[in-house]
This record gives sequence, structure tokens and C-alpha cells, in this order.
Amino acid sequence: MERREIETFLALAEELHFGRTAERLHVSVAMVSKSVKKLERAVGAPLFDRSSRRVALTPIGSRLYEDVQPAYRQLLDGFARAVAAGRGVEGVLRVGFLGTAVARFVLEVSEEFRIRHPDCRVELIETSYADVAGLLGSDAVDVLLLAIPDFAPDLSSGPVLFSEPAVLAVSARHPFARRDAVSLEDLARDKVLRPRGLTDELDALTVPVATPAGRPVERGDGFSTIQEMLALIGAGRGVFPVPKHASLYDARPDVVYVPMTDGLPYEWRLIWRTAGETNRIRAFAAAARDFVAVNGNPLLPAEE
Repeated sequence: MERREIETFLALAEELHFGRTAERLHVSVAMVSKSVKKLERAVGAPLFDRSSRRVALTPIGSRLYEDVQPAYRQLLDGFARAVAAGRGVEGVLRVGFLGTAVARFVLEVSEEFRIRHPDCRVELIETSYADVAGLLGSDAVDVLLLAIPDFAPDLSSGPVLFSEPAVLAVSARHPFARRDAVSLEDLARDKVLRPRGLTDELDALTVPVATPAGRPVERGDGFSTIQEMLALIGAGRGVFPVPKHASLYDARPDVVYVPMTDGLPYEWRLIWRTAGETNRIRAFAAAARDFVAVNGNPLLPAEE
């Protein structure tokens, strides 16, 4: 079994489209098909169900992907660290972040990265909600720290670095402010603000279109920055779910953060363009993983 066959299988398992897989690997569709068939002969069973309209993993293919992908990623990371140590990591790495607390984490990781790779300079770029979808595509940053999975087929992401529960930011005058907790059902009882610039798919990762009971979630004013969001919430113009660290780093007298019993957790990871992956990105991702392994969740007190 050759490396190209493994790469082709993993790419097709993620893309589920022969054309996109060929573009991603910079080979022909015929080469993708040939590699998959060769691998299926070696396994002795089909790995994909193919039709004129869809490509899907077979149960055997799905199990193979689950077994191989983590090991293959670990293998690539190991070689990346060896190459970085052997050749050095030089130049400039542009790291995007969203929010005050996240800036602190990125700064601390950058310091660890600088100690390891003194010839590479890290430039930190604060982003807004409106920038998220386009920054990587426009090549304005090399890597982003976000609490969402990679949101486009041409993006890659590292493992979850740390996670934290969701809380609902509400006006201090809101009835919810006097409650110990709220649920997703409560989102239907007020207007939920909407970040400008996010696609519907990205927006739905934080705010569902309906509650678990099927009640529609009405959307309110749009915002681009965290400060715009907090100003609108403080003025009673709506509510919005945020990660728990906001209650520590974005405290305001006119905003209260109420725990959500069933809110989706915020899982922070690094995201970058697959085609733009470099030794610098891999080395920074390794520094971030090592920092969290030693320090735990950097955005919340140790007891959290």
C-alpha cells in the first residue's frame, strides 16, 4: 500500500466527490479512480458506493477511515516536527483570532512558538464575525483560531484544543437575568442577534433555526464585532449565546451571562487552508497542543 493510495482514500472519504478530490490532490479524476480501485483490491471489498449522483463510504470504508485518518495525521505531524527541527521554521506566520480572551491564549502560544522557532515572526490579526468566512480564502491570514469546525471543503483543522460550555448573554433588565439557567427552548422567547457576514451554515453552528420542540428562533439585529453585540444586548435589543469565558473577560454592568443547560459546547481549534499548509502552521499547531497539554483550558479557571 503506497502513500498516494492512502492520501487518495482519505481525501475522497472527506470530499465524497471524485472531481473535488482530484483538484485537492492535483491529479486527474482517472488517477483518483485508479488508486481507489487498487486499494479496494488490496482490502478485498468496496470502500465506496458510487452512483451517477453520489459517492458514499461503505461500512468497511467508514471503519477504515476512522482507523487510518488519526494515525496518518499523527504520522504527518511527526514528520512535520522533524522537518521543522531539521530545516528550521522561518518567515512570518499570520494568526487570526476573535475576542479578548482568545487573544491572550494566542499570545501565550506565540511566545512558546517564538522560543522554539526564533527565526519565525508571528503577526496577530484581530478578526470580526463578518471577516471569518473570507479571511482564509482571501489569504489575509495563515491560520485562524475558531470555535467551529472547518467550514469549507478546502479547509483543514487541527484537533480540538479545549472546549467550554455556552452561556446566554442577556440584558441585565431581561427576565432571564434572574434565572439560574436557560435552555435552547428559551431562544424562541426573544430575538436572537445575528452575526453579519456568516453563511447560514456557519450561523447554524451557534444558533439553531428552531428549538428542539420545533419552535422557530426569531432573529434580531445584526452585528459585526463583539462590542457591537454587547451594546445591542445591553440595550435590550436581543440575546446571543457565547462561550463561558465571556462572563469573565467581557463583563459589563448592563449584560448578564446565564448558563445554558443544553447549549452546544464551544470547541476551539486552529483552521487553515489545506492548500496553504506549511511547516510554520504545523509547528504553531504543535506549540498550541503542547501549551494546552501543560496548562489545560486557558480561558477558564482551573476548577472549570
